[in-house]
Amino acid sequence: MMTRIHVSLDCWRMRWMGAIKSGDWLLHNQANVTGPARNQPRQPFERIVNAHSSVLTHSAAAAANADASAAALAFTAVTFDEARERARALVPALRERAELTESARRLLPENEADLHASGLFRCVQPRCWGGMELDFVALFELPLEVARGCASTAWNVGNLAIHHWMLALYDPRAQAEVWGENPDALIASGIAYPQGRAERVQGGVLLSGLWNFSSGVDSSQWNMLAALVRDGDKVVDYLMCLVPASDYEVIDDWQVLGMRGTGSKSVKAANVFVPDHRALSMLSARGGDGFPGAQVNPSPLYRVPLSAMAAHCIGGAAVGNAMAALELTIEAVRGRSTHYTAVRMRDFQAVQLRVAAAGARINSAYLTAREDCFEAQRIAAEGRMPSDEEKLRFKRNLAFAVQLCTEAVDGLHTLAGANGLYDRYPIQRLFRDAHALAGHISFSWDAQGSNWGLVALGGDANNPSL
Repeated sequence: MMTRIHVSLDCWRMRWMGAIKSGDWLLHNQANVTGPARNQPRQPFERIVNAHSSVLTHSAAAAANADASAAALAFTAVTFDEARERARALVPALRERAELTESARRLLPENEADLHASGLFRCVQPRCWGGMELDFVALFELPLEVARGCASTAWNVGNLAIHHWMLALYDPRAQAEVWGENPDALIASGIAYPQGRAERVQGGVLLSGLWNFSSGVDSSQWNMLAALVRDGDKVVDYLMCLVPASDYEVIDDWQVLGMRGTGSKSVKAANVFVPDHRALSMLSARGGDGFPGAQVNPSPLYRVPLSAMAAHCIGGAAVGNAMAALELTIEAVRGRSTHYTAVRMRDFQAVQLRVAAAGARINSAYLTAREDCFEAQRIAAEGRMPSDEEKLRFKRNLAFAVQLCTEAVDGLHTLAGANGLYDRYPIQRLFRDAHALAGHISFSWDAQGSNWGLVALGGDANNPSL
């Protein structure tokens, strides 16, 4: 069956130039693919370009043939349902490796290999670079499924996947520089603008700073580092600077309570030159089509406001972690009696109510966050910019959803009783992970709830990058 993939001609040309720039990366990558992905049959596909475009030249035709030869490595034909099934299929192995992931304090290489083979990292990467280009909701739903096996791994899936989405906003030259060399490249981030400073120089900026919480950095070949640009004391721009791993130092300081397997270490850079095409102004990523990559990536997917929706990719990890806690609790309670009375726990009404309350909280969190993903893309498809109230409502809802998940896990952990103290009992890890991830600023109810409340009551949002 022929799968028809629609891409912009500009994106196709950029892809071709990236292939020329990087030489024979396709053959190199194919030679190094192992496991199930190596034996998958090639998916036939054709590229349909704008009917008003010029006739393909011999060189362009050769590039098209090169694209076709890469079909075994590309994920353009993967649907959302198939991607979700691939995520679910990983859950048993992720649960088995969860303790090892914690001990490693990083994205486990075995998990990384499985995720590359599944294509989940590339769920929202543009199709012209071999990605799935699924709707924005995939950034929430797919990490959620992975989190049912391991919250730390899911956190990295969400982070590393959304950075493919963010790269689509950059100047096409930056996209070609990264994906032309390796479309599977992983990109970490340091998102706190005050932790970085960028000084404008000819052709770019000089970047310096120390950034905490760079999740997945050990596995990443690039990093998106946030920085403020000042004119005297006045902040005039907010940049995300794309830099290769050779330009920064990784500081091994990730000794933490929970979410240990994210490997969210700190990174340090000093006077690193970042060319203009690799410095994205976040003022152009607030929704709409004003970002540098809009010409080559015109889908409404990339017009969703980063400032309002970026944290949904890690919000999925919170919901999936709570789902795992509910699944494991139900499994344990079904066959468990109390140590002192031998009465089956499932027959206690208090246990029934606690399990029911957790389930209701988790379902509410899931539906709330999921619907906001749909609404944000609907607004983008309408061609309009969300209002400040809408953006802050999305952020409010996500913080509340994660709070519901934390409450659900707390209640389920209480049901574990003394068993919940043992390292061998998975609920203790899920409990620690729930509280560790809830510390993210995007999940702070005090911060996100009050911001929406201020605007709803007639105040102004004091956030230029919103």
